Amino acid sequence: MALFLLLVLVAVVLGIIGAVAEGLGYLLIIGIVLLVAALAFIAVRWSRRSGRRPIR
Repeated sequence: MALFLLLVLVAVVLGIIGAVAEGLGYLLIIGIVLLVAALAFIAVRWSRRSGRRPIR
């Protein structure tokens, strides 16, 4: 969970810098890609966790 929060924080910071600074639009793109990767990472972890329920 800490890795997910770190990735989201870095993505937000890069997105803000990329949107504010002129000529650094590539940082905005990198921030968006990193945010999508973080969301995919957490989705995969949640899907794995739901499959480990014990059978009664």
